[in-house]
Amino acid sequence: MLRFAAITTLLVGLLSGPIGGIGAGVAQEHQTLTTPSLVVDLDTGVVLHAEAAGDPWYPASTAKLMTALVAFQALERGDVDLSTPVILSHNAMDQSAAYAGLKVGNAMTLEDALYAVLVGSANEVAVALAETVAGTEAAFVDLMNAEAVRLGMTATHFTNPNGLFDRKQTVSARDLAVLGRHLFQEHPQYHKMFQTAAVTIDDKELISYNELITRYPGTLGLKTGFVCSAGRNIVAIAERDGKRLLAVVLGATTGRERAERTAKLFDEGFAGNLAAEGTSLVELPNVLETKPEDMRMRLCSNETAAYEAGQNRRYPMGLVGAPSYLKDPVSAPTHSFQTWFVPQPEFVPVPSAKPVQAVELIVTPPASGSTVEIVPPRKPPLPRG
Repeated sequence: MLRFAAITTLLVGLLSGPIGGIGAGVAQEHQTLTTPSLVVDLDTGVVLHAEAAGDPWYPASTAKLMTALVAFQALERGDVDLSTPVILSHNAMDQSAAYAGLKVGNAMTLEDALYAVLVGSANEVAVALAETVAGTEAAFVDLMNAEAVRLGMTATHFTNPNGLFDRKQTVSARDLAVLGRHLFQEHPQYHKMFQTAAVTIDDKELISYNELITRYPGTLGLKTGFVCSAGRNIVAIAERDGKRLLAVVLGATTGRERAERTAKLFDEGFAGNLAAEGTSLVELPNVLETKPEDMRMRLCSNETAAYEAGQNRRYPMGLVGAPSYLKDPVSAPTHSFQTWFVPQPEFVPVPSAKPVQAVELIVTPPASGSTVEIVPPRKPPLPRG
């Protein structure tokens, strides 16, 4: 379970009392949070460190790891290939966070789409990729959830392919480690995608938020993510002297904290300072009776400054006067491509047909002795196009 600690800030001032006395200091407490983290030996699956690793959490863009896995499986089956066009639909562009500079009708190869999703974290491309692989976004999400069940990711449920916030969309550090380990071990031909530091789409560069790629030697990937309710998440793999470790950190406050905490865990793991817990990853339990911690108020409100100050005290690595576990940036592979345009049908919402009366009467007064004719209404025409 998550652990809280109180950081007390003392605000002292001269307060005017009714007799002009000096007021007492006013203390305000800001709780800091030890958020989930996990380290696993990638090859053996042995857990080296686990803290709140089974707690449900919001995935943010780490959900795109499952998007990649479902796409890789479609490639293996021959349903698609790396040159299959991925076209930005109206639905794909209707995302609350679409910042790759693309428009409806922009097209790219499926290989380039994977780079856009895994390196640039392009939310709109994730939806277009899903539509290309499965026909509809909803059908693709069904595949994501079926794969999560098959892998035993018992705390996980997906509602979209890009990780944008939905209260029903959850993971755990344990489940993300299961996913990342499987993805990396079963699909080595795509490792280079996870080690790419930037992708340029039509001359617009999207830099990976995974600082470890350029600042922690031996990093092999995989994916970061951020939404206010999740905080800053990461699933990462690094190698040193033939040993490969997988680390998960969820709910970090800043990019610095996320990268430094992960690098510190790697250093400790490679040095043998993380004692094996005697548990395999698949045996690590999830805590299914709790709800995900919602980080929105801590990270995206007027409470953020106080909370961040407390977290900086808890995780000072990389701040002025504190040691850093990261190295100076080095160059890393990049990927670039140009899109082309495929005209799409104009999107016109179909209006709801007005309710029709059951019957309508001929209101012309009938001649004496004639009957009243009842005429059924005509059906409204079906929309076209």
